[in-house]
Amino acid sequence: MTATRPVAGRRAIEVLLQTELKRAPDHRLVLVDAVWDPEEVNTEFTVEIGGGHRRVVVTDEHSPLGVTDAWHRHLAGGAGDGAGDDSVLVVTGTVPPEQLGLDLRAHAVRRHPLPVDRAEIVAQLFGAADLDRRMLGEHWLLDALLQAEPLDGWPRVGAVLTRDRAVRALLGARLGLGDPASDTLDLDADALFAWTRTPAGPSLYADLPEEEQRGLETWLGRTVGPAAPTLLTLAAEGRGGDALPLGVLASAALSTGSAQAAGFALGTLFGPALASFDTLRPFADAATGVLTRWIAQAEGPTAPASAARSRVVAVLERADRLAADARLTDLVRGDRLLPSGYLGRLRTLAACLGSRGEGATALAESALRDLEAHQLAALYAESTETARTAVRLMRWLATAPASPVTVSEAVREHLASSGWADLAIGVLAEGDASRDTAVGEAYRRLIGAARERRAALDARFAGLLASWSETACQQANGGALLIEDVLARAAAPLAQGGGRPLVLVLDGMSADVAVRIAGELDRRAWTEIVPAAAKGTLPVRQAAVSMLPSVTRVSRASLLSGRPSEGGQAAERTGFAAFWRKRHRGAYLFHKGGYEGPPGHRLAPELVQALASDDIVAVVVNTIDDALADGREGTTGRWGLTDIGKLPDLLNAARDYGRPVVLVSDHGHIVDRTERGHQPAEVTGVRGARWRTGDPGDGEVALSGPRVLTDGRRITAAWRDDLRYTARQAGYHGGASLAEVTVPVITLVPAGGAVPSGWVLLPPESAEPAWWKESDTAAAPEAAPRGAEEPPAGPGAPKAEPARHATPSGRLSLGQRTVRSAPYRTQREFVRAAPTDKAVEAALDALDAAGGKLSPGAVAAAAQTATGKSQRNPARFATMLERLLNIDGYPVLQLVESGRTVQLDRALLSQQFPPPEGTA
Repeated sequence: MTATRPVAGRRAIEVLLQTELKRAPDHRLVLVDAVWDPEEVNTEFTVEIGGGHRRVVVTDEHSPLGVTDAWHRHLAGGAGDGAGDDSVLVVTGTVPPEQLGLDLRAHAVRRHPLPVDRAEIVAQLFGAADLDRRMLGEHWLLDALLQAEPLDGWPRVGAVLTRDRAVRALLGARLGLGDPASDTLDLDADALFAWTRTPAGPSLYADLPEEEQRGLETWLGRTVGPAAPTLLTLAAEGRGGDALPLGVLASAALSTGSAQAAGFALGTLFGPALASFDTLRPFADAATGVLTRWIAQAEGPTAPASAARSRVVAVLERADRLAADARLTDLVRGDRLLPSGYLGRLRTLAACLGSRGEGATALAESALRDLEAHQLAALYAESTETARTAVRLMRWLATAPASPVTVSEAVREHLASSGWADLAIGVLAEGDASRDTAVGEAYRRLIGAARERRAALDARFAGLLASWSETACQQANGGALLIEDVLARAAAPLAQGGGRPLVLVLDGMSADVAVRIAGELDRRAWTEIVPAAAKGTLPVRQAAVSMLPSVTRVSRASLLSGRPSEGGQAAERTGFAAFWRKRHRGAYLFHKGGYEGPPGHRLAPELVQALASDDIVAVVVNTIDDALADGREGTTGRWGLTDIGKLPDLLNAARDYGRPVVLVSDHGHIVDRTERGHQPAEVTGVRGARWRTGDPGDGEVALSGPRVLTDGRRITAAWRDDLRYTARQAGYHGGASLAEVTVPVITLVPAGGAVPSGWVLLPPESAEPAWWKESDTAAAPEAAPRGAEEPPAGPGAPKAEPARHATPSGRLSLGQRTVRSAPYRTQREFVRAAPTDKAVEAALDALDAAGGKLSPGAVAAAAQTATGKSQRNPARFATMLERLLNIDGYPVLQLVESGRTVQLDRALLSQQFPPPEGTA
């Protein structure tokens, strides 16, 4: 009967004819025991058979007379124009074979209706000898495979076509889930959810026959997981794009204490796709698992990561909109995945920033940890870092104000601490990426409190500067490093023994800019060094004092000439050459326009030639000073390596030619943070934006003496940061504030390069003030590694801790126990040129005290302090420790984060190197 007869389409007929007409090429009638597929439009087509082509006409007949009449018409050529002697008539229908006459059947292939064995046809299409037995009863799958065959055919699969292979091929052809020709298809929840967000995927599924939809749903439910049916139902309803946002929202709602209350709203959102409330949890778990992996892919600066980030943000923002539509926003506000949850935590932190007094910082620290625990903390890296910086500034405000008693102490303290506060203020001044009003207002108030503290420091410094400058000179500097002595104290030591330093003068670089640039340096390429400190104190970065007023014409000329000078580029060239000529060295000085390369060159050939020579080279980079004058600061308000023109190229060239680098400024600057409409002060004798002649008023100080190189050696300079005498710019210099007068000096040697006698490594950890670091590591006094402690707030304040040889209880330290163990002694014999036991002990104790992670520089500095032997190449020292400690390849100690961090596995170290019996 018709109901039991199979349905045959064009492809089934083509395969049947290709098989049968090879054995009966002269036959023109084929009877088929099937009904013609009503969805097939064309009943006339051409089939390739045996290297030739046969025209085929299909007719569906339901009576013996109709079959006979169709055959006679075909013979007479009435079946269509152009019917030839080789054309084939295919008759389908419901006529039983016994009702057909013997004379008609005599013309037919095999003389009886041919059965349409879909399984056999599918096997032929895949080039298989047999099929998975489970497919024989799945007519939906066999029919779908016949209908969906690609233009270039199904791939050949070998002896047996398995059910899984067939369904995977069908998914590729029907829905675009993978490549139908591929032997494998990595199909998981990630792929399925990603497919729902493609433009065509869900609509393709919605157009499939219902029986095929159910079959694919069942298979995917077993293969991918229980989330698949819900996802596919959403796709069939045309809501595939919302599948992932709905899953994320469901997860957030189910994680609250009112999950049942959210059930009704979720049911409304999901509609028929929610078969039962029990199916919601698997779907939500799958969605959040997928999105968590997407977030991990998005956490990075590369272009693909940027695309992945956009994908994640689009999903989560849609989930938040769905929550708002369903009035679930309040219920899911604390979720760890939704953007609204991140913003809620950020607002909580912002509310803590206005608190003062005991415990206020602890509350902010707790709120920050809560923010950092949100899964979007890394994705919203800029916003998270800004919040982290706000808490840092709170820590600074909670510390006791510095009380330097000399200008020397003040500028060193500024470079070591308050300059970092200026950096933090600059970060917060940009505002939060979320543009949330409450968060922005909290940052504004915190900036105000920090500026009040800074104003007090500047007022104190202005008084010290006024007294000191009356008599200060190169012969009587009061312990301060004068800008005219920077070349002698920083560059000349690097030039000893034929050294060839490159002096990079970043005009206008203040302390906040310097510490940021130094922090961005690749520590695998550069090692920062500083003069060794007096016994009992810690080595710190050098900070010089500018000439007065703190402007380019006097400060830069004095820096490059090595003596108090005033003048422009010509005076600087003459003075620089004379300074090095006294030391029997040639010298080149390149100014703006002289070091930038022509088209096709990163740097000017003349500069490259000079760098290749044995002469001393200096380059003046005006990017910062020019930007301030033009009314703009850095690209993000914070100057970094890539924001300063040609600085990365200059550093790379110095490294390529093995040159150490002195990174220095001629003066600093302050940034204009006044409100719009703020007018210049109405004063007389204006000579610059921040200095003038005449008697000082509020926020000003009178400066006179040998260091004042203009206007009769007497000027009035502004120290208050909101005071200016000229038109508005992005920032100013010439005044008497710490930011303008402090001259940072950063000294670098290429990794593995020679370290001058009397100089030591300065690890990155030692350059950061304690309040800048995480509170849990900064709180414990023993957390700092030996030889790599915090820089002092002022000379004479903190002292270096004595080297630890045992714990307070008298027990051996971790490093001591390790070097005394038998496995360690054995391992040393196989490691050539291994570090000394004392160096290994100090390195391990430093890592142990820091929680297992330090920079290579800090590890090398700890060993250097313990042994007195310079470690020129921190990365090489860390590599030697790896060889010594990683027995049989076990990762006791590793260089991680692209070589920027040394990581110690303390537990594994203790297992590999158990202490001798009788020791603890």
